[in-house]
Amino acid sequence: MRVEGLHWGPRAGLTLVNDIGFAIEAGSRLAILGPNGAGKTSLLRCLYRAVQPNAGRISVDGVDLWSISAREAARTIAVVLQEMPGDFPFSVRDVVMMGRIPRREGLSGWSDFDRERVQHALAHLDLGHLAGRQFATLSGGEKQRVLIARALAQEPRIIILDEPTNHLDIRHQLEILELLQTLKLTIVSTLHDINLAAEFATDVAILTAGRLTAFGSPEDVLRPRELSAAFGVNATVHNAAAGGARFSFSLPRQGSIS
Repeated sequence: MRVEGLHWGPRAGLTLVNDIGFAIEAGSRLAILGPNGAGKTSLLRCLYRAVQPNAGRISVDGVDLWSISAREAARTIAVVLQEMPGDFPFSVRDVVMMGRIPRREGLSGWSDFDRERVQHALAHLDLGHLAGRQFATLSGGEKQRVLIARALAQEPRIIILDEPTNHLDIRHQLEILELLQTLKLTIVSTLHDINLAAEFATDVAILTAGRLTAFGSPEDVLRPRELSAAFGVNATVHNAAAGGARFSFSLPRQGSIS
């Protein structure tokens, strides 16, 4: 995916995504970080074609995302949003099968291949034993796994997730990110937890007030100066015994940020 000179705002005079550009390779895991109101969700909405940019270009394998049909875009990019679907009378298998809609031709029913792809997604997310359960009866972590399975059933090249660990306890946060790392796909995700992003991402982008203020590997981007400037806190890096960086944060004193 390549993003070039991206601008978007809901109306004239209000720009929420301002001149953003970056590129990621196939198979990368990009974590987008930034304070509340930085424009993370707005950027994602541009990337999965929910809104058309006011200026700039988004391309996948060199193809402009807005030069293809909505169906082809849905075959290229799958999305998992923060908002959980409401209580509706669908089983887990039904929900995952919805991921096959962009692949269905005309009014034809589900094919054996569709069912095989759904079964594969259920198995990969360890949901086979829940396939007949009503979606509304699941826990938050189980629901999130079902929605990721639905995205996987689309057979996309890219999965975009808006805060996939939101509202989950620590165990389920770790489980979701470990599951995402097993997918042989390009992943773009917003995250709040800096430590989780450091463990999960191959690339990190930091947004501040709608602008991209840092982009690169976790080692290059997740440093005290960049984090302190973006979040308005004092950031400290601790070298963990296992070799991975760990971060702690404190409020600045007397208006200073280290």
